[in-house]
Amino acid sequence: MKRPFLIGITGGSGSGKTTFIRGLREGLQEDQVCYLSMDDYYVPREKQKKDAQGIHNFDRPSSIYRREFVRDLELLCQGKTVHRKEYVFNNELADPQTLTFKPAPVIIVEGLFVFHYKELRKMLDLRIFLHAKDNLKVVRRIKRDQLERNYPLEDVLYRYEHHVLPSYEKYVEPYREKADIIVNNNTDFNMGLKVVRAFVETMV
Repeated sequence: MKRPFLIGITGGSGSGKTTFIRGLREGLQEDQVCYLSMDDYYVPREKQKKDAQGIHNFDRPSSIYRREFVRDLELLCQGKTVHRKEYVFNNELADPQTLTFKPAPVIIVEGLFVFHYKELRKMLDLRIFLHAKDNLKVVRRIKRDQLERNYPLEDVLYRYEHHVLPSYEKYVEPYREKADIIVNNNTDFNMGLKVVRAFVETMV
């Protein structure tokens, strides 16, 4: 079996990773690309470390089940199907679905620490970094966390200042220079998306 082509996508919170991947997958058959997100590998809230104010910090490398993420990626590379329960953010009433990830010619992995985890970074064939200005990222973060994750505004702003920005500066931004492609998403990323999608189409 031919080893799948692995694409890693990272960038700060609110840089547009999820939207970029959604655009990347458009026009491709479901069995051509597998998408694995670190969002489904968070350590449960009750086990997350807290800061000095007693607030859970989800923006540390230890907030992710690192070994499980790498293990599942390796299983996909071996042609095996992976099952995992989705991670539900701040919604105790939600019933988590069981997600199924099937092997494919191209596997896209996405998350804050995709480049920071050395063993994962070495597995990647193509590294993409999404860049956006801080003021745009915080606006996008507010919209997402309020609408999709039910966090109050003051909580979102506190986490952004005390967790998100320090984490980005320490664990994400330093790896920008290791990217093969840097996509600017201050306005839109259509040109970068077209280039990457055209490349992916040659791999499936």
